Amino acid sequence: RDDDDINDVASMAGVNLNEESARIMATNSDLVGTQTQSCKDEPFLAAIPLHKRILETAKKLGITDVPAEVVTFISHATQNRLRAVLEKVTVITQHRMESYKDDEWYEQATDVRSQLKFFEQLERLEKQRKDEHEREILLKAAKSRSRQEDPEQARLKQKAKEMQQQELAQMRQRDANLTALAAIGPRKKRRLDAPGLLSIGGEGVGLCGGSQGLGTASPRQYPRQKITRVNLRDFIFYMEQEREMSHSLLLYRALLK
Repeated sequence: RDDDDINDVASMAGVNLNEESARIMATNSDLVGTQTQSCKDEPFLAAIPLHKRILETAKKLGITDVPAEVVTFISHATQNRLRAVLEKVTVITQHRMESYKDDEWYEQATDVRSQLKFFEQLERLEKQRKDEHEREILLKAAKSRSRQEDPEQARLKQKAKEMQQQELAQMRQRDANLTALAAIGPRKKRRLDAPGLLSIGGEGVGLCGGSQGLGTASPRQYPRQKITRVNLRDFIFYMEQEREMSHSLLLYRALLK
């Protein structure tokens, strides 16, 4: 008995095995005596159309009988394949949408948007310079008082008159818009911390008629779930990375769209 007491680790640690067993049985009493069985195996695809397609393909290879287990296996394989494809494409889409502007471990090397804005500004300045040059020519043609005018001079005078009328109409339209905006007055935006909405315990409570009392509580606002939108470019990138699809006809058709 002395040797058993020395070798009994539980008794040396002060643990009573009988009490622990009774406590475990009391805690998991609802699980004792219960039976566990697997769920019903439901195929991912419709069994009847899939079986017909498999039979049509099998007849070309000389197979006349395809058991139901094969249909179920192919259905589950299709489900796993589709799940894997969606997971990979979702990761590609998330990488595409991820922004590194605020990350301190990355620095911006090129800024295409600023370059495009610079070129657009150059084009706008060039167009403005050409318009001013053309306007000076038309104004000179309109001020000329030569008695013998050629058809080109008459055309320039007519164009200058039309340009002046167009500028006058634009000025009148601009003055009318400013007058209408002044009559309407500045637009007032409702502030989020306006007295018409109180926040009590994280929920919004509206006020009915100012001091008449508290109204009914507004419904709780749940956070909007972030939606990952996958486009055709993501699928094309995925197919280009896959070995079995990088030279497929499906990728070629997707590139033509």
